[in-house]
Amino acid sequence: MLKKSICLLLGLSGLLAVPAEAASRRYQEQKPILLSPDLTAPWVVQLGGGVNPVVYSSKRVINRAQAFQQAGGQQAGAQQVAFSNARPVPVQPVKSRPRGLFGLAAQPVVQPVAFQPQRVSHPIDPIYLPQMVHYETTERPGTIVIDTNNRFLYLVTGNGEARRYGVGVGKPGFEWRGVHKIARKQEWPEWNPPSEMRTREAAKGHILPVSMEGGQDNPLGARAMYLGSTLYRIHGTNAPWTIGFAVSSGCIRLRNEDVVDLYERVKVGTRVIVL
Repeated sequence: MLKKSICLLLGLSGLLAVPAEAASRRYQEQKPILLSPDLTAPWVVQLGGGVNPVVYSSKRVINRAQAFQQAGGQQAGAQQVAFSNARPVPVQPVKSRPRGLFGLAAQPVVQPVAFQPQRVSHPIDPIYLPQMVHYETTERPGTIVIDTNNRFLYLVTGNGEARRYGVGVGKPGFEWRGVHKIARKQEWPEWNPPSEMRTREAAKGHILPVSMEGGQDNPLGARAMYLGSTLYRIHGTNAPWTIGFAVSSGCIRLRNEDVVDLYERVKVGTRVIVL
């Protein structure tokens, strides 16, 4: 029994023994810990959210480029350039899951999010932007001529010229031709879709309001010019990407900035010809 106790004590003393050289190194400043070049890839850098990740040494914190330089690494310059050009990637904060019984992660709490329909933002073809063009006509200056086939509205200025705007026109089955005068002008008009339109759209699953006050989301846009005693109008739109297409129920639509420009140039009583 005594012999076994002596052997056990000798074994423990061997394990606990620390060489003098190793003991002295404990109090010396250690070299920086260098990461493998594989860990300097851009995607690893982005995880830190900064442009210059740090490496921990025994007594201070230094950046990776400095660590390479101090270690005499050949990649220091390249790494420093890479880090100086890197851009932090914003990361949305993630809330930790609540802990349940026995410390297990509970199911995440699902919070309702308000539905916001995405708007299409296709750039408009420059051909549909307002511009002065050559336009031969016998109509008097100040007359509006709408070419529904080519999706253009012309405001005759005389001397063989006209100011041309791109427009959206009636979709198949809603085309029309005629001559009217502007009977009324309205800024930020209220929209009152007729019952026929509401019934037609309801059959498609689209519920239209009986009335909608003017504003940015109103389909009539910023301005409206009412044609005679009809339900047709020249108006703006909350869907500018539809300019140049046959998409309406017969009305002539322009971009809001264009309909404001036209609105200021014409008066009540202006002759409008729809071809």
